[in-house]
Amino acid sequence: MGFLSWIIVGLVAGWLAKRLMPGPEPGGFVATLVIGVIGAVVGGWLFGMIGGQPTTGVNIYSIIVATIGAVVFLWVWKALTGKRAA
Repeated sequence: MGFLSWIIVGLVAGWLAKRLMPGPEPGGFVATLVIGVIGAVVGGWLFGMIGGQPTTGVNIYSIIVATIGAVVFLWVWKALTGKRAA
């Protein structure tokens, strides 16, 4: 994926993941972007491990994969940092 594609998918996936995970999420635009891009990488790796395709560009499939990865990332992050849902 190109740089612009990562930004677009990252923003959408980060925003969706923040809405799906319970509790307050700190950060604004940059935090959402970072969560989404990390989610795209994590989701692509997870889907690759089970035989699926990683993120492929700006499309629904890539957004779903990235969102799942971002949710997993946020869950692990909260588990490691001890932050619990309100």
